Amino acid sequence: MAGPLADDFGREVTGVRISLTDRCNFDCVYCHNEGLGDTRGPMEPSESEMSADDVVRFLEVVEGYGVDAVKFTGGEPMLRQDLEEIIERTPDSMEVSMTTNGTFLPGRAEDLKAAGLDRVNVSQDALDPDDFAEVTKSGAYEKVLEGVKAAVDAGLDPVKLNMVVFTHTAGYVEEMVEHVADNDGLQLQLIQYMPELTGKPEWNVDIGRVHDWLAEKADRVEHREMHDRKRYFVGEESDDETGGMVEIVDPVENEEFCANCGRVRVTHEGYLKGCLNRNDDLRSMGEMTREEIAETFEEVVANRVPYYGEYLVEGDDGEYELNEKYLGTPSAAD
Repeated sequence: MAGPLADDFGREVTGVRISLTDRCNFDCVYCHNEGLGDTRGPMEPSESEMSADDVVRFLEVVEGYGVDAVKFTGGEPMLRQDLEEIIERTPDSMEVSMTTNGTFLPGRAEDLKAAGLDRVNVSQDALDPDDFAEVTKSGAYEKVLEGVKAAVDAGLDPVKLNMVVFTHTAGYVEEMVEHVADNDGLQLQLIQYMPELTGKPEWNVDIGRVHDWLAEKADRVEHREMHDRKRYFVGEESDDETGGMVEIVDPVENEEFCANCGRVRVTHEGYLKGCLNRNDDLRSMGEMTREEIAETFEEVVANRVPYYGEYLVEGDDGEYELNEKYLGTPSAAD
């Protein structure tokens, strides 16, 4: 097995993020998929979606390049009936995680764990049913709570609650922090709102103020050097490695976030891309052979550039060269 591939900025690619479908049973107002609201339930993959064989073939190829982590996303990945099969066939060397709205975890969490799922992120933007419905345009609040409990009971560890912070939810941050501090097995990721997904910049909030508030609230603060990200520990379990842990994911205009990115993305249609925010280097894997997938993966990694930040600077001779601040940075696969 070869070591991880690195781009020209020294960023090793050790993780992949794979969308299994663009269908979703929620209509979250902050999401670029708003309006889908697919209520048909779990189904076999459509003609436009990668098959289980397509997904597994890609993972087996990139395993040979040192990729050791995969996160399955959507849309809502649990709308795929073959999700358990895909996870079971994922190479054993890879850590497997998933982002879900949690509504289909009751009745499936144990099977997912048995198939090889290690941990899960569950979207939960509010604790009050009415507030939750306003954000998600869904009446599935109780089902989400059942899903979170099912994930914890199944032994998925950690179970991270994802909360997008914007004007609709900013007032709920404190109670969400207290919620994870009071409940074993839960962590919280506060995710910065991305106005470009909705075209509503007026919904934005100053994420720096949330950092400042957490710094005062936390009993302990750690700095994850690999991600250049702080972890805030709150509550009685704050001495534990995971208890009451809160992180802020703030990628917008964040040069450090890009400088530490160690993942590539695959769309539900089978397009490989070097950056979540870029669509100018999409590579369709279609009916590719393993050798062709390997070649495409190498090309995509080689072409990666940071989305945010001045990665090319003008030298004394007038020629542009790579900005040294991006060279030798640690990679991030989580």
